[in-house]
Amino acid sequence: MQKRFPSLSPSSYGAGWPASKRIAIGASAVAVLLAIAVVVALLTGGGNGHRAPETAAPASTGSPSPSEAAPKPSSGSGAVPHPPQIAEPVGYATAAAKMLWSYDTRTTSRDQQLAGMRAWMTTETTYADWASVSGQVPDPVLWSRMADQDQHATAHVTEGHYPSAFKQALADDPSAITKAYIYVVTVNGKQQIAWKSGGGGAEERAVTLAVQCRPNHDCTLAAIAPSVTQ
Repeated sequence: MQKRFPSLSPSSYGAGWPASKRIAIGASAVAVLLAIAVVVALLTGGGNGHRAPETAAPASTGSPSPSEAAPKPSSGSGAVPHPPQIAEPVGYATAAAKMLWSYDTRTTSRDQQLAGMRAWMTTETTYADWASVSGQVPDPVLWSRMADQDQHATAHVTEGHYPSAFKQALADDPSAITKAYIYVVTVNGKQQIAWKSGGGGAEERAVTLAVQCRPNHDCTLAAIAPSVTQ
């Protein structure tokens, strides 16, 4: 029987962290959009967020390595798709989620995976939380083990929507978004994983993304939120 290795799984990012760390990252990602109290309520969800099965948790080493902090442009992006030219938050978020849930260790190195994901990020460093995105990629040793088994995954997105807390915050203060134009979008779907000798399986996925969509510009990814909200 082929051994299955952990897959990229943004939906469980940060789920095991102390509450104080989850709140800090959530606040840094969207504090520019809403008051701190609203951000905490939105991104921590009072502990009621979804998470993927434990077997799908990403294998990360904590602090990003130098290559994660600054992927080499010359390394290419392998099978990672280029970011689409989409100016609508939900549409971009669903495309980004599909990208995050898809990978192919047969054709893509770990550095290429990181470089491809980095291309989706906002270039406005004030609002970009690259650590929340790069943290989804397994460490070099595990990526190598996954590659030994030809592990790869495809994704199907079923829907994307604005969480109710985000919609309520916008209704309470519509002008709040006009500083950074960061939107919070929850995406649901399914990830299909396969490896050598016909091994494979499918798992449900859910992730909340912070997406920046300035007027007259294509959207970009700002962060992966610590938990999923409704």
